[in-house]
Amino acid sequence: MAELINLRQRRKAKMRAEAEVKATQNRHLHGRTLAEKRAAKDETARLEKHVEAHKREE
Repeated sequence: MAELINLRQRRKAKMRAEAEVKATQNRHLHGRTLAEKRAAKDETARLEKHVEAHKREE
């Protein structure tokens, strides 16, 4: 005989799992310290400056 499942419990479990994935992503994106944010911004600016310095002008 087939195993009985409660669809409401399955739906809630799926919603909890999706919420946990989203929370993990948000912690990764927004959970940085001010120093980390500044370091990333400085690194981006340095790389852009490097690329601009090596462009050829027509």
